[in-house]
Amino acid sequence: MAITDWPAAERPREKLIELGAHALSDAELLAIFLRVGVVGKSAVDLARDLLSQFGSLNSIFAATEHELSQVHGIGSSKYVQLQAIFEMSRRALNEQLQRRDVLASPQTVRDYLVLKLSSYAKEVFLVLFLDTQNRLLATEEMFSGSLTETSVYPREIVKRVLHHNAAAVIFAHNHPTGNVKQSQADELLTKQLQQALALIDVKVLDHFIVAGNNTLSFSQTGLL
Repeated sequence: MAITDWPAAERPREKLIELGAHALSDAELLAIFLRVGVVGKSAVDLARDLLSQFGSLNSIFAATEHELSQVHGIGSSKYVQLQAIFEMSRRALNEQLQRRDVLASPQTVRDYLVLKLSSYAKEVFLVLFLDTQNRLLATEEMFSGSLTETSVYPREIVKRVLHHNAAAVIFAHNHPTGNVKQSQADELLTKQLQQALALIDVKVLDHFIVAGNNTLSFSQTGLL
């Protein structure tokens, strides 16, 4: 059955207008983006196929053009549109962090970090440089690979802190394995970096671990 034949209250577009985007499922939101389905499948059916194959919205955004094109009804134009939406989402969150105290909007920080880090297949160490009012000055991917206290160099981070004239930082890195729990190496690295930055009077506000859509905050768990 085509979506146009559904009761009005169940159609994704009408449901969004009536209740807001937050009331829609991932499949319904994706269906609005797809607009049309394929022969024998509605846009919602096609969206469910994508979610079933890739596992999550983040994984769909992280998929290559070749991987997406393996799904019937998805071509290069949809891949380009998805990437544009993904990048606009990241930039919109970045703008929010530049305008306000990041400590006043912790969920925005988490959402931003998930968008930045969740799709990587390898570990990436990210630094958010903040001004005296805890507003975002810049975000830099500093290191990648297997991260330990010996592979992330404090002197390089100190150099970038001075370059941005930052008053505080937030660290973040991903766990591609999907396990959000911190390792002993994560804890040792955080302490080492905190000590190095204390020498130049720069605060470490938090260290986040991102694993898929899950995050762990060192500050909120008492590790910092």
